Amino acid sequence: MIGMEILKPVVALAIWTMVMWVWLYAARIPAMGAAKIDVRNLQGGTGKDLDGRLPDKVQWISHNYNHLHEAPTVFYAVALVLAVVGHGDGLNATLGWIYVGLRVIHSLIQATVNRVLFRFLVYAASSIVLAMLVAHAAIAVF
Repeated sequence: MIGMEILKPVVALAIWTMVMWVWLYAARIPAMGAAKIDVRNLQGGTGKDLDGRLPDKVQWISHNYNHLHEAPTVFYAVALVLAVVGHGDGLNATLGWIYVGLRVIHSLIQATVNRVLFRFLVYAASSIVLAMLVAHAAIAVF
């Protein structure tokens, strides 16, 4: 169907988010055991509350998983708009793939070396691509 090519990077980013979710728990569960955190009596709180209690490298993965639920939500919405109005092919689909690639790179940086400058540069580039997609959606809709 016309305009549907952009749905492929949407699904790819959703898959990547699930990869990060698996990585998060594969790292966090053993780290919580090693830190002697009694999960049976643990109440309330958020994953951020484990900062300082779990190794930074474990928490970096968690932080990235949370980041995949922030700006990418705009990508999901805009990509769906572009698909619905028949503008999800060609340049917009390519921009969608670039956005996904940059978000994967951002995840890998944050979850491994977590160099803030590198992470920021990739985030900024992904934000520019996202802004382009938003502009294209606005042009198509208005």
